[in-house]
Amino acid sequence: MSNQIEEFNAYRSKMNEKLLADNNKIIKRIFNLDTNAYAAGALDVKTKELLGLVASAVLRCDDCVKYHLESSHREGASKEEVMETLGIATLVGGTIVVPHLRRAYEYWEALENQQG
Repeated sequence: MSNQIEEFNAYRSKMNEKLLADNNKIIKRIFNLDTNAYAAGALDVKTKELLGLVASAVLRCDDCVKYHLESSHREGASKEEVMETLGIATLVGGTIVVPHLRRAYEYWEALENQQG
């Protein structure tokens, strides 16, 4: 697995554990709501993850973009689907999204090239 992917997941896991260990009811509820929002429903999980990718790119949240790229990859999204999704995000968000688009592309390549 790419070092970039390992580092992101290790940090995310470590900090999520710390946040949840503080036993803040609001944070726990937000985490739970987020988890449940991306479960299969009227829309399948892959579609929801691609929607999350658009929102995350438009909001310029690189951590969120990485998370949704990984989830989309796990759900079987193709490179073409991801690139079309990122194209829509760039259209909606404007050229300010371009640096995040570059990092997203780099992370997608790391996901495609990981072993396992």
